[in-house]
Amino acid sequence: MASSRTDTAMSQSKQHSFICCLFLVIQLTTVPVWTKPDSLREVTDGNWEEILTGEWMIEFYAPWCPACQQLQSVWKEFADWGEDMGVNIAKVDVTEQPGLSGRFIITSLPTIYHCKDGVFRKYQGARTKDDFLSFVDEQKWTAVEPISSWFGPSSFLMNSMSALFKLSMFIRRCHNYMTEHLGIPVWGSYVIFGLATLFSGLVLGLLLVFIADFVFPSRRFSSPDYYQKKQTMEQARLIHQQEDAHEADGEEEEDDEDDEEDGDQGDVWRRRRRGSPEGRPEPRGQGLPDEALRKRVVRTREEQEEEEEDT
Repeated sequence: MASSRTDTAMSQSKQHSFICCLFLVIQLTTVPVWTKPDSLREVTDGNWEEILTGEWMIEFYAPWCPACQQLQSVWKEFADWGEDMGVNIAKVDVTEQPGLSGRFIITSLPTIYHCKDGVFRKYQGARTKDDFLSFVDEQKWTAVEPISSWFGPSSFLMNSMSALFKLSMFIRRCHNYMTEHLGIPVWGSYVIFGLATLFSGLVLGLLLVFIADFVFPSRRFSSPDYYQKKQTMEQARLIHQQEDAHEADGEEEEDDEDDEEDGDQGDVWRRRRRGSPEGRPEPRGQGLPDEALRKRVVRTREEQEEEEEDT
């Protein structure tokens, strides 16, 4: 009996030991293995302001770009050295972040920027790990001219460009949704966007008119007796025109009288100069023109001189 009890106790202890070992093995296999965190950071439209502090190296890429695909392995190796050098290594997918593409004016891929406390410089060197390390470690970025504050990613101009790129991407997605999921033809999508553009332009124009009328109100609304003043001014203008017309008529009559008096005096003066008293008919020959009279006088003098020579 004692031996059987001992065997039973030993078998139970073995079972407990086996269960404990099995549980320990399960626990060890389920404990997550510690791995080194990824040193390559992803910059998006939501967290891009983080790059304005500290030192950063940022790559703008697209998954379909062959040159970007070749650079990915080198960029990951370079990112492993970022923590040791105190530099943040990041990347931006321009196909997923169109706002950042417009904010940094990305015209070629891949494009690499260096940022130090909000001052951005474009990297133009070779694309190898050693070149990246020397560019940061030896501070070769100090020889590169920084981007003007007017074109910085936080400027008003670049904020506007970012909004424009986001709007274009939104329109493209709407176009793809209407043509692929709703079955609308391409020309139908263009018509819808055209009508939407016209309608939004009309609404914006009316809004601007209301704002301008509110800020700079019209005179008819600012003055309660505007129409009465306008009528009074119109009557005054008509009276002034009538007075000017009467004055002009009076001046014309005075001019006519002056012309008549001048004409009478001129006739009297001409008659006196010709030796003809007023009211008498002019002697014969005095009614000739001045040129004829001059010729006649010259001819008379020549005849008198010839007679004197003959005598």
